[in-house]
Amino acid sequence: MYAMQYEITLPADYAMDVIRQRVAAAAHLLDDRAGLGLKAYLIRENGREGSPVNQYAPFYLWQETGPMADFLVGGGGFQRIIGSFGRPAVHHWTGLAALPGPARAAVPRAATRRLTTLPEFADPDGLAALFEEETARLHSTAGREGVHTTALAFDPRHWQLLRFTLWEDAAPADEDATERYEVLHLSAPHLDALPGA
Repeated sequence: MYAMQYEITLPADYAMDVIRQRVAAAAHLLDDRAGLGLKAYLIRENGREGSPVNQYAPFYLWQETGPMADFLVGGGGFQRIIGSFGRPAVHHWTGLAALPGPARAAVPRAATRRLTTLPEFADPDGLAALFEEETARLHSTAGREGVHTTALAFDPRHWQLLRFTLWEDAAPADEDATERYEVLHLSAPHLDALPGA
């Protein structure tokens, strides 16, 4: 499994309804995309939920890298992003697990992301122990009321850990997140095929 996200930061006075209309018109095109576990069409709005920016920031979980690469270079939607906004940096993480929550049958309306830098450990087993703790935390998050799906991934180039959660309604105020998003649409053609923990 691979997690992927690109962030398109927009001007402070940008009319975010333009993005809403864009998503409403084209989001269904990935509802049956081969190899796609999920794509959450995410936005942040300046001044809402603590966001300092207007941003379109879709998040993906892919089953494997081949379909992800094909999406980026072979067509199927990403070329429209490049044509409209230029070529954004595409962040990607090696996926560790994706777990269903009690609200899996609901349509998610919110998402949270927690991106943290992994510490260096003097003990060679320290990183493995941290991943065990984070996997246990993922299971705990998956059991929370309102959780649709939660996932854990890491970037071994920048040594960052990613926790991403989709919520049926607003994310709880006590959720430890570095970013909070509104979900405009969820395409999830192969969600149940993503690996658990």
